[in-house]
Amino acid sequence: MEVAKGKEAKKIVLTKPFSIEGESDAEPFYRAPNLLRRLLSLLKNVRPGSDLTNFQLPPVFNLPKSQLQCYGESVYCTSSNLLSKCNSEQSPVDRFTSVVAWSISTTRPSSFGVAPYNPILGETHHVSKGYLNVLLEQVSVNPPVSALHATDEKENIEMIWWQQPVPKFRGTSIETEVHGKRMLKLLNHGETYEMNCPRLSIRILPVPRMDWVGNVNIRCPETGLVAEISYTSSYSLLGFGGNRKLIKGKILDPSLFKVLYEVDGHWDKTVQVKDTTSGEVRVIYDAKEVISGLKTPIIKNAEDVLTSESAVVWGELSEAIMRNEWEKAREEKEGVEEREKKMVRERGMKGESWVPKNFRVSYSKDTREWNCSPIHKWVPAAPIIAP
Repeated sequence: MEVAKGKEAKKIVLTKPFSIEGESDAEPFYRAPNLLRRLLSLLKNVRPGSDLTNFQLPPVFNLPKSQLQCYGESVYCTSSNLLSKCNSEQSPVDRFTSVVAWSISTTRPSSFGVAPYNPILGETHHVSKGYLNVLLEQVSVNPPVSALHATDEKENIEMIWWQQPVPKFRGTSIETEVHGKRMLKLLNHGETYEMNCPRLSIRILPVPRMDWVGNVNIRCPETGLVAEISYTSSYSLLGFGGNRKLIKGKILDPSLFKVLYEVDGHWDKTVQVKDTTSGEVRVIYDAKEVISGLKTPIIKNAEDVLTSESAVVWGELSEAIMRNEWEKAREEKEGVEEREKKMVRERGMKGESWVPKNFRVSYSKDTREWNCSPIHKWVPAAPIIAP
């Protein structure tokens, strides 16, 4: 846990990102007590099919970080620079294959029974990793929509995401679909890669577990290449055992009506591709090389950290959770929520509409889709650094 204070008496609290399981050198991560019993008690009055988007969790069910931070960590918390590899490949097919590997790297382990904080309106998260500068902003809270803009001026790479999680209670599980779009632009090559992400399945009974499942489609309009990737898990009798965290799919060239590669593996281990022409098999992604040994981000300049920064907004609450001070945690969470309600009331009294600082946002009633575009071409360097 990284803690700092600025001149404005703001507490900045950062915690370790998710890494693959079984790391002996990892600092202890937060684990809430008696999770299954507490979770069943919490959901006993929730009807199957209910939308849990605005469901408020008590602090004991919270990770000590915001959902914005979780989104950002999937981009800037890596032990290997896959983005540079995407950019340096010589052929369109090799670049596309590397983008598939990078997309898989954004899938991160989760901890059963605990969830990050729901970001407040206008909350931001700004972190740099080398030349990659990442900025997120919560551009809507009803429904919750998060926008991300990341740029690397050295590699001439840009990322634009917007995401809306939609969790629903299914009786014995909670399914969270993530609506929105992710775009990765390799500007040196004039290529844009569009993709979605899998959904998160939280099984409560018979055996508690969390899995990423569903189909991910990746396409590059400029080259015409397409990838169809399926995240699956199989279970044996009564939910015990089985084969989890599977990835299967294919990379296609629709113009040739041809499957170029078959994709197979586990997103938390290795993923390989098989050339359908030559039969050659090679590993394109190794989770141990990319998402192991991840360290807590570092505060480079506390004075430049904005008050809207996630690590500030939730700083006192995160520290209380990490110290198991549950009464203080409850008070701090209620304090954040009450301050947000107060700002909403004040804007209403003044007849003001809230406008995002970093994104232009629109919503289509016809398609029921959001669209977010960054206001600035490049994201500036951040006062928080990912090692």
